[in-house]
Amino acid sequence: MTEVTVDPTQAATTWLAEFGAALAKGDIDAAVALFESDSYWRDLVSFTWNIRTQEGADAIRAMLKARLADTAPSNFAIEGEATEAGGIIDTWFTFETRVARGRGHLRLRDGKAWTLLTTMTQLKGHEEKTGSERIKGAEHGQQPGRKSWLEKRKEEEQSLGYTKQPEVVIIGGGQGGIALGARLRRLGVPTIIVERNAKPGDSWRNRYKSLCLHDPVWYDHLPYLPFPDDWPVFSPKDKIGDWLEMYTKVMELNYWSSTTAKKARFDEAKKEWEVTVERDGKEVVLRPRQLVFALGVSGYPNTPKIEGAENFKGDQHHSSAHPGPEAYKGKKCVVLGSNNSAHDICAALWENGADVTMIQRSSTHIAPSESLMQLALGGLYSEEAVKSGIDHHKADLIFASVPYKVMHTFHIPVYEEMKKRDADLYSRLEKAGFMLDFGDDGSGLFMKYLRRGSGYYIDVGASELVANGSIKLRSGVNIARVNERSVTLTDGTELPCDLLVYATGYGSMNGWLADIVSPEVADKVGKCWGLGSDTTKDPGPWEGELRNMWKPTQVDNLWIHGGNLHQSRHYSQFLSLQLKARMEGIPTPVYERAPTFHRR
Repeated sequence: MTEVTVDPTQAATTWLAEFGAALAKGDIDAAVALFESDSYWRDLVSFTWNIRTQEGADAIRAMLKARLADTAPSNFAIEGEATEAGGIIDTWFTFETRVARGRGHLRLRDGKAWTLLTTMTQLKGHEEKTGSERIKGAEHGQQPGRKSWLEKRKEEEQSLGYTKQPEVVIIGGGQGGIALGARLRRLGVPTIIVERNAKPGDSWRNRYKSLCLHDPVWYDHLPYLPFPDDWPVFSPKDKIGDWLEMYTKVMELNYWSSTTAKKARFDEAKKEWEVTVERDGKEVVLRPRQLVFALGVSGYPNTPKIEGAENFKGDQHHSSAHPGPEAYKGKKCVVLGSNNSAHDICAALWENGADVTMIQRSSTHIAPSESLMQLALGGLYSEEAVKSGIDHHKADLIFASVPYKVMHTFHIPVYEEMKKRDADLYSRLEKAGFMLDFGDDGSGLFMKYLRRGSGYYIDVGASELVANGSIKLRSGVNIARVNERSVTLTDGTELPCDLLVYATGYGSMNGWLADIVSPEVADKVGKCWGLGSDTTKDPGPWEGELRNMWKPTQVDNLWIHGGNLHQSRHYSQFLSLQLKARMEGIPTPVYERAPTFHRR
């Protein structure tokens, strides 16, 4: 690689000036000539009204031909000082379009763009009322019949959904629905969040006792209100539940708890949804223009149909319904599965005096928590990162600036180092019979998460219990039959069993659509999640972005929002801007809406 000898800031400033000038003149060839042939332009809404990566010069040229005139980008300006490392210049910049303001990130290599990120941050004339633009709140002077904040808030709660219809209905009031609801509230978009649980945060409280976040606190902040600076690194589930309940109240969200979405249909004549929900024992019909499904990162629990299960005399349930370990002291417990939930549940059962056997059907990636934090997350999401000027806002954009096509190459060295660092643990796990992997291409945990949403465990202690035999292990087998008081494995072994837990994962998010809207709509949207990497459980063709997430689907006015806390925080910004633009009647021509390749 050619050594960079020019000043990084000057090189970045020159590139941006040439890029901006070419776009202003409509000289697409000149703009494309500023990119490497093997380059990537990832756009989050600002140019494409989509979440899309243009891979290579031809794709960049095609996007500009379709979108340049309408977008009318201008005012590209470097932000701060550029940096250089390993022959690559990094810089941040700001820009404008006809209708919005944006922020971007650029990587230059040998004077040409290797990666470009453009993101929409504000719609002109529809900015959030923050800082000097915040509302006064108090209304000074004499006003007969004046209403207090509380009276106005109660009026809104009583009218929205009844005498006044929301613009957006969000089905699902977990972390995703709450984060998006907060963004929409700040943008003045009337929104109702529908949640079947009794209180915000119950989707966390109702899970098994030992559940906690395996991601560190710096990765998990919600929009606008970061966790306090003494918040634990790994948050217990009930603490997260309480935070979500507080957040919902403080952010003044219209949150309909104990409410079940029964049915939804789109009225083509009126261009609005008809969403039937049951609230307080009565059916209510909501008529939003936009409908968002925010039901997590997955669909319905996958509970395998196993011969004889209906005759089992013990307790059996999916991991999502596991009540905790207290009732199983001295009992024989079998957990089918070997990923995060399986390890957590096995460890908690063992701690409470149960006899536990884990059934591992296929190989699993193990990433020790300490190593993951230091090797994979520490540069972006840690106390050290914050001290060096990388808060979670900046970290989110750095993360987003890496195209999915090459992201695995950034991760492979991390997990090669992890193999060396944790060689003793891995060796002892393999001696115990545990089947390990690091992903199809050695790129580890996060690529597995993006590609398939499964197949890994962030080790917070259970792996040692497997390695030393405290948690018994049967690997490379499955349960062939469930008996009244035992299970028979595919190798013929019979295990006594008082408790059978199916830690067997979940289906695709569009499974919810089949029941609430229709199977036809679910199939038109297609599967959610995955990149099309043609790796295990992520069939091709290559799509370049997560399927159907946070962007227009093949069904107009229907959106999917989900992911972990980091993704819910970050991508809720871009979904909320898309929804706000539609409410305000701003034209939103979607460039290259992703086709549907896979159904349910």
